[in-house]
Amino acid sequence: MTDIGLLEERLTASVITAFFEVYNTLGHGFLEHIFKSALERELRARGHRVAREVGVTVFYKGEEIAEQRLDMLVDERLVVEVKARQDRAVLGREQLFNYLRATNLEIGLLLNFGSKPFVKRVISQNAWHRRAGDTSATE
Repeated sequence: MTDIGLLEERLTASVITAFFEVYNTLGHGFLEHIFKSALERELRARGHRVAREVGVTVFYKGEEIAEQRLDMLVDERLVVEVKARQDRAVLGREQLFNYLRATNLEIGLLLNFGSKPFVKRVISQNAWHRRAGDTSATE
């Protein structure tokens, strides 16, 4: 068996480390925008380029129907979705997968700052763009 490694392994490891730094410093119980601001500062301090509230166009059968906002885009390669409550985890994973499908990006992290912090990697091989069917995966 060949070890191919994780998609964007170094980038995601850096973001996950920054997530735990913020969590260990702030704890839980704040609103999402507090965690996003702290995470953005931590990521910038680590040398990452961070864009917040990035607009993504959503299409339906080839027609533009709406614009959706991503919580964060790191180094123009990684979508980050932040949640502050445990009960938002399933919704966050679904949101993140749809954000990936709406872009040319393939990897995202769901960062949950709830009472039990956790990280979920979400991958989309951009089936929407390739019309190759649903090739989603969660690590």
